[in-house]
Amino acid sequence: MHTNRYKVIRIIKKALAYGLEDALKDLPRSGRPKEIPSEARAWVISIACTKPKDLGYPHELWTQRLLVEYIRIHCREKGLEELSNISQGTISKILNASKIKPHKIISYIEQRDPDFDSKSAVVLHTYKQVEIIKDKAEPGEEVFSAIISYDEKPGIMALGTTAPDLPPKPGEYPAIARDCEYVRHGTISLLAGIDLLTGNIQHKVFDNHRSKEFVEFLKYLDDVYPSQIKITIILDNLRVHTSKETTNYLASVPNRFHFVFTPKHASWLNIIESLFSKMARSMLRGIRVASKDELKSRIDEYFDYLNKKPTILTWKYKMDEMPGGISN
Repeated sequence: MHTNRYKVIRIIKKALAYGLEDALKDLPRSGRPKEIPSEARAWVISIACTKPKDLGYPHELWTQRLLVEYIRIHCREKGLEELSNISQGTISKILNASKIKPHKIISYIEQRDPDFDSKSAVVLHTYKQVEIIKDKAEPGEEVFSAIISYDEKPGIMALGTTAPDLPPKPGEYPAIARDCEYVRHGTISLLAGIDLLTGNIQHKVFDNHRSKEFVEFLKYLDDVYPSQIKITIILDNLRVHTSKETTNYLASVPNRFHFVFTPKHASWLNIIESLFSKMARSMLRGIRVASKDELKSRIDEYFDYLNKKPTILTWKYKMDEMPGGISN
């Protein structure tokens, strides 16, 4: 009948109140609802685009009820009498038409580095270098290069349960049941790098995240790769990467490492962030352990599992539009 649930409910209520014949007819009313002028719509949108805390409320985000309350109270001050009885539904229609959602927050990354274009070009040219090396290599040929996308994931919490988890039970509850309380065993820091040519992941897990641990990771890479290979590392501008301790170590192994720094506040340019995101959504999601050692062990197992079938990650996002004129 091309109708909907809400219309059916309205007709049933009318039938109960006025009888069947009247329920199928329109009840008398004052006429066509007044149309809200464009000036009033624009004011509603401007209020929705202003934080409630800037208009005297303690709230950070608008709710429809709060927005209706403010508009009804202050519309007369603006000479917009027609908004004095506006409903939540009308507010919703106005905002939807303008694609405004003041009750939600989306993330963005502010560009803070004045040298963003030049620095990002260096990073993307490094990714292009990976592609060129792989294209020129013959099948089975050993590549005497190492280009690593590196980052840290500090503060991974080792949380334990206070009662056993209960598995799903058909007909009773569909998900794992877990007691709401938990035990904190401390935090650990993960240092990891993806070899962009082979897909292998090199990692170390430490209790702390300092220059000392970063240098230990560099020494680990120095042991993993043949001495004649120059190791290029794409990494961010964290202080430990340029500290005195790090600089002293790099001076002790001249021409062994080459750092390519991403622009400030632009971690999204580093491919390994995709791996960390996947790890957080899959392996670390809801994880519970009995100790920090168990958490370290399970992280080791996770990377051993991934390295059995390495996945070579490549950067494709707008390579032809980024600084430097890089084309795919």
